[in-house]
Amino acid sequence: MFTNMRNTRTIRLLLMGGVVSTPLFYIAAIIQSFTRTGFDIRRHAISTLTLGDLGWIQSTNFFMTGLLSVCAAIGVRRLLRGRMGGKWGSLLIGIYGIGMILAGLFRPDPDLSFPPGASAGMPTSMSVHAALHSVAFFTAFICLIAASIIFARRFATEGERGWSIYCIASCILAPVLIILGSSIGTWIGVIMGSAGIVAFGWVSVLAARLRVEALQA
Repeated sequence: MFTNMRNTRTIRLLLMGGVVSTPLFYIAAIIQSFTRTGFDIRRHAISTLTLGDLGWIQSTNFFMTGLLSVCAAIGVRRLLRGRMGGKWGSLLIGIYGIGMILAGLFRPDPDLSFPPGASAGMPTSMSVHAALHSVAFFTAFICLIAASIIFARRFATEGERGWSIYCIASCILAPVLIILGSSIGTWIGVIMGSAGIVAFGWVSVLAARLRVEALQA
């Protein structure tokens, strides 16, 4: 019994990483959005906060979000081992976490006068590190979309219709916002940031839900 209690505490602690990952990421990003010289959330994506002398703050933010999400993935794996979502769901969330770490390691190109001193226009070509940043970030997004579909099926199978609808809504809304932000070219930081709130937030909400399930297991 003591072993089971200790295992439950460990799982809940791992899942707590997922619960706090999104709030911490956006608290840090929002503070920087209003304090970094030259940054304009209407024109610049949050990822560009990794640039400049203080770019290490946002890079660390990406790293920490990724690490916390990997912890959550391990918690999902341990909780749902042998059940739907335990294998592929946890794997996809884990890849999302790794993608966030890589997105912090590889930075986008300076543009639109940020950081101060950068060209006022868009880059004419994409650097290797910027391309790797984009690949890592969009891979993370795609993995979350796939994971939300898996958990939508899991909740539907268990008769939890509300949770299933929430998962489906998340996997639809996030890419729609990404496409919108990429196409209209204005308020890109707000729109892309909102897509992140939907997708990353899904991880936090799911982790909170599974923490409750861990107590009932």
